[in-house]
Amino acid sequence: MEHKAGFVNIIGNPNVGKSTLMNRLVGERLSIITSKAQTTRHRILGIVNDPAYQVVFSDTPGILEPHYKLHENMMAFVQSALQDADVILFVTDIYESTLNHLETLERLKKTSTPVLLLLNKIDLGDQKKVEEKALYWHEQLPNAEILPISALEGFNLEPIWKRIVELIPVNPPYYDKEELTDRPLRFFISEMIREKIFQNYSKEIPYSTQVEIETYEESPKIDRIRAVIYVERSTQKGIIIGHKGEKLKTVGIEARKEIEKFIGKQIHLEMFVKVDENWRQNEKKLKNFGY
Repeated sequence: MEHKAGFVNIIGNPNVGKSTLMNRLVGERLSIITSKAQTTRHRILGIVNDPAYQVVFSDTPGILEPHYKLHENMMAFVQSALQDADVILFVTDIYESTLNHLETLERLKKTSTPVLLLLNKIDLGDQKKVEEKALYWHEQLPNAEILPISALEGFNLEPIWKRIVELIPVNPPYYDKEELTDRPLRFFISEMIREKIFQNYSKEIPYSTQVEIETYEESPKIDRIRAVIYVERSTQKGIIIGHKGEKLKTVGIEARKEIEKFIGKQIHLEMFVKVDENWRQNEKKLKNFGY
């Protein structure tokens, strides 16, 4: 039997459920999820292996009009995902009427790559609303196949799998069949800490932070992790730390629980806050942070 393999790339506006869908399809919690827009900043691969196929999913940042260099680099991840996809999963929901970036919408209209338009969050609306949105998107993207789903509830994901396996080309596997992702463990640890920052702080604070793992020391009983949270201004540093360090302590406790669950081992987590002025606008610093 011929082996199939392909890149299935997930795109869409912020907060439509791309990361929830990715985690559902891969069966592992690789992408962090919060209620805030722009939580996902990187392109994250999740690899699903079967004797007959390998599907390489790609979660991407939410589509937006760039306001910072960081946003431009995030949108570069989206554009690269459009270029190398064997199948595009365009995720929207029952509340949306357009893409935030018209140039990307035009590219979707013209692409020869198969597009599965996934109308998400149907559990939050009635049949009439779902039908209205499906008709609207059929007019916008007549070449796309429209599938109503609920990523959160795991509803109607089987037809997506069926179509993906049908559409991906005959290829040998791109990655070792034991691989789950192309990202190192340190990346996921930093993302889990960043997720807790998004969940515990409001306004501009989460968007101004970057988390880097300085050291990771393994030992038989407990792993020791030292993480640095970068902010853009000294006032933000004070907010992150909080009164007598209470806010940072809360983030640390919550992050430690998630990390221990992920790696299946006890850890000791140290976190420090440093100021790196205007890192979101500095191309060199963005490259150092992996953008």
